[in-house]
Amino acid sequence: MIVCLDVGNTHIFGGVFADDKLIFSFRHVTDKGSTSDQIGVFLKNLLRENNIAYNEIKQIGISSVVPSVDYSLRAACKKYFNIEPFILRSETKTAISLKNLQHNETGADLIAGAIAASHYYPNKNLIVIDLGTASTITAIAKNKEFLGVSILSGLKISMTSLSNNTAKLFPVEIQKPEKITGRFTTEALQSGLYYGHLGAIKEITARIAQEVFNTEKPLLIATGGFASLFAKENIFDVIVPDLVLHGIRLALQDQ
Repeated sequence: MIVCLDVGNTHIFGGVFADDKLIFSFRHVTDKGSTSDQIGVFLKNLLRENNIAYNEIKQIGISSVVPSVDYSLRAACKKYFNIEPFILRSETKTAISLKNLQHNETGADLIAGAIAASHYYPNKNLIVIDLGTASTITAIAKNKEFLGVSILSGLKISMTSLSNNTAKLFPVEIQKPEKITGRFTTEALQSGLYYGHLGAIKEITARIAQEVFNTEKPLLIATGGFASLFAKENIFDVIVPDLVLHGIRLALQDQ
């Protein structure tokens, strides 16, 4: 079995694979001060609660955009599982070409998403929309070349910024409001957050398609914690919540 961990700024999204099948997944708050013992004990307890013996884990793959957690994660894998984890980095040789990019600036999660998208949807031009702490919109050519990415504030960051920097605004549940014209503060905030992000996704994906794919329509793949929020808007061709985990697994298995 393989454990894959996608370490983001808000959550660690993890999963366990058996025979290339994701048998369960989980989310855990990213604590930048976590020790190796805290991480190791959490993972062992999680496996036990899901009836998986820790000695059944043979490999661990990690994609991280939080450098302060990396040392503790690696130490936890070695101490509690006796496994040297595979850590996906921009310089790792994968099926995705990064030849026209600044390698050290390309996030491992973006690479993992591109790997999985190209694997499961071969010979297609792709746009991967990952809606997490930040929202990223990545273009991948049918020849598996990573063409570039657009990054904007995620929904939660946008909400937090509004509540922290204004006197009368406050955090709200992020959801689609009943009306776009808010009748009270909560609905007004939800309207701006939801439709503002929806409009940004539509505009950016349309401009990427025009700029790099000309007249050939790319396949739009959504992933990330907020992807399902827009499921009924018919802007995505497919939603794959576990896309990055599959990309980590594929990268690990190719090493």
